[in-house]
Amino acid sequence: MKRVHVTADPIHAGWLLSVLEGAGIDCILRNGYLGGAIGELPLNECWPEIWVIDDADEVQARRLIAEAETPRSPREDWVCSGCGETVEGEFAACWQCGRAHDEAPAGG
Repeated sequence: MKRVHVTADPIHAGWLLSVLEGAGIDCILRNGYLGGAIGELPLNECWPEIWVIDDADEVQARRLIAEAETPRSPREDWVCSGCGETVEGEFAACWQCGRAHDEAPAGG
């Protein structure tokens, strides 16, 4: 087993764990419930840790974590081809009519 990530945020650790599991990597979360021991134990020893079961998965796991933590550049706003509404770039479908961003207009 290899430790591939440590974070002070248990929610972030859980999210990264699900990213790895979704990629088919067997992994575990250690120290997920030690938050109550902070102050009694050294702080950094209470932080959640993600470990991969198979050492061979370490490189892929670290790459997936780095990709997941890389900020995405904001997408540009777009105009819906169905109703003409301006939609913020982070949305994949028009809030007004429900048409997907890359869907062709009806009848076209």
